[in-house]
Amino acid sequence: MGAAKSKKQARMRRKMRIRKKIDGTTERPRLSVYRSLKNISVQIIDDFTGFTLVSASSLEKVANEQPKFENKVEMAKYIGKIVGERAINKGITKVVFDRNGFLYHGRVKAVSDGAREAGLVF
Repeated sequence: MGAAKSKKQARMRRKMRIRKKIDGTTERPRLSVYRSLKNISVQIIDDFTGFTLVSASSLEKVANEQPKFENKVEMAKYIGKIVGERAINKGITKVVFDRNGFLYHGRVKAVSDGAREAGLVF
């Protein structure tokens, strides 16, 4: 029990350290990634106004209509492509990447790779 609590606290410390340095503006909104054990969700947020501009999640109908993915990393890359395409359609080309305290590998890296493939610059 104690290890899980300290693991979450370590992520929160990393998150606060990251959020002190980055901020989503109207010109460059923040692309925030959250991953749970089963799902992943991505939002593009304008911190100046406090609104979510674009979002995508593995719980959406669009993701579930796809054929079964081999693993969660492939699903994350697909979600990154979806959020990138939606952002490009709204006129957003440049973002600031917020890994939300998660380490930059695996599913978090796959989301960023998918968003870059879709045309986002960060």
